[in-house]
Amino acid sequence: MVLPVGAAINAVAVVVGGCTGMLLGNRLSGRMRLIVFQALGLCTLAIGMQMTFRTTNPLYIVGSILLGAIIGEALRLETAISSGGDRLKRALRSGNAQFTDGFVTASLLFCIGSMAILGSLQEGIGGDRTIVLTKTTLDFFASIALGAAYGSGVMFASLPILLYQGGLTLFAGTVSPWMSDLMRAELEATGGIMVLGIGINLLEIKKIPLSNLLPALVVVVVLCLLVGTRQ
Repeated sequence: MVLPVGAAINAVAVVVGGCTGMLLGNRLSGRMRLIVFQALGLCTLAIGMQMTFRTTNPLYIVGSILLGAIIGEALRLETAISSGGDRLKRALRSGNAQFTDGFVTASLLFCIGSMAILGSLQEGIGGDRTIVLTKTTLDFFASIALGAAYGSGVMFASLPILLYQGGLTLFAGTVSPWMSDLMRAELEATGGIMVLGIGINLLEIKKIPLSNLLPALVVVVVLCLLVGTRQ
C-alpha cells in the first residue's frame, strides 16, 4: 500500500498558497483583487470547457447532471456542506464573512477533476506522483488568488484534499481495475460541467449551488457501468 504523500503535499501547498493570498490581499487595491479574481474565473471556465469536451457522448453528461442535481437537491447537500463550513468557522471563531464561501468554492475546485482522480490512482498503483504534483502546482497558484478574495476559508480546503485524494490513493488497488477508459472520460467531462459552474460563481454571473451537483459524479459512474455491461 502506497501512502498518500502526494495528497499531503497538495494540502500543504493549498495552505501556503491561501496564506500568501491573504497577505497579498491586504496589500492589493480593490480593483487589483477584482481583476485577479475575474482572471481566475475566466481560467476556470476554460479548464471546465476543456474537461467537458472529453465526453464520448453528451447524453452521459446531461443524464448524470440532471439526475445528480435532483438527488443533491433532495438531500440538500449545498445546505449541509455550507452548514459544515459555518460550524468550522464558529469553532475557529473566525470573523471572516466569506469563510464558508471560500471553503466550499476552494474544496470543489481542488477536488473535482481528472487530475485529482487520476493523479491519486497513479500514485496509489505505481507510486508515480507526476500528475498529482502538477495539480499541486496549479492549486498553489489558484489558492493564492482565492485566498486574496475569500480569506482563511480557502486554507481549510486542504482537509477535503487529504480525505478525498488520500482515500483514493490508499484504495487505488481496489478502484483501478473497474475504471474503464469510458468511465474516466465521462467522469472528467461531468466534473468539467461543475468546474464551469465554479467559473460562473467566481465571475458572479449567477450563484449556482454546485454542491447539489456532486451526486452526478456517482450517477455517471453507474451509467458507464450499465452501458459497459451491454457492449
